[in-house]
Amino acid sequence: MYYVYVLESIKTNKRYVGRTSRDLLLRLKEHNCGRSFWDKNNKPFVLLYAEKLYSLEQARRREEFLKTGQGRRFLDNVIPP
Repeated sequence: MYYVYVLESIKTNKRYVGRTSRDLLLRLKEHNCGRSFWDKNNKPFVLLYAEKLYSLEQARRREEFLKTGQGRRFLDNVIPP
């Protein structure tokens, strides 16, 4: 099982789209620890949206879609302002 998820930085209001096969809340905690340069400069994060997918290929394709202009428009319609 895989998840595609969208985080929002409370500090900068930027969105982050990612995928994981691990527990979603654990992954959120890892982002909030600031292990990567981008995470460190944009933390803290809140989870805005997640989808459960059953294969790595599905998750990879969905993540790529959500990073496109059409995918961002989809998220704008699904996630309330």
